[in-house]
Amino acid sequence: MTDMILDLGPQTRIVARLAEAVTDDQLSAPTPCPDLAARHLLGHVQGLSVAFRDAARKDLGATTDTNPNAAVPDIGPGWREELAKALDELADAWRDPAAWTGMTRAGGVDLPGAIAGAVVADELVIHGWDLARATGQSYAPDPAALDSALVFLRAAADDPDRGGGLFGPLVPVPESAPLLDRALGLSGRDPGWRP
Repeated sequence: MTDMILDLGPQTRIVARLAEAVTDDQLSAPTPCPDLAARHLLGHVQGLSVAFRDAARKDLGATTDTNPNAAVPDIGPGWREELAKALDELADAWRDPAAWTGMTRAGGVDLPGAIAGAVVADELVIHGWDLARATGQSYAPDPAALDSALVFLRAAADDPDRGGGLFGPLVPVPESAPLLDRALGLSGRDPGWRP
């Protein structure tokens, strides 16, 4: 996992397209993330995009020090343009090989650059599914980002200190299930979730 350098651009474009298709009346739709409506999920994706952009650049400060659970994220009036820009900048920042080396910080946690890259790939894949499912859109993640997320989630699930999935208790999914369903189960998501 730590030797992987991944172009996040294909997955950020998928998430941007999903976000662009969200209608104003869908902003209050429930999501697979407990207690988060679609507007909060979009705010979370925007915040993590900025934080991990700065983590890639090793531009440590307020954006990389803030715990993502410190407050319920939300969006402002210019969220469509701001989110699209943040996703583009995120992908650009992680195209620099230096982003994947050394140490960085995200969410107030110091971690190796390669692990931070795997974390953000996982966030984009899983939250892309969350957004698609909440708003009734079809979803096919970038295969390379999905592979990275699956490797990361398997490692997190095997960590005895974690005690389960990254975002909640593991959801059993057969090994014969599609890769996305297996990643969702490892993240603590039920692949069959519907609003």
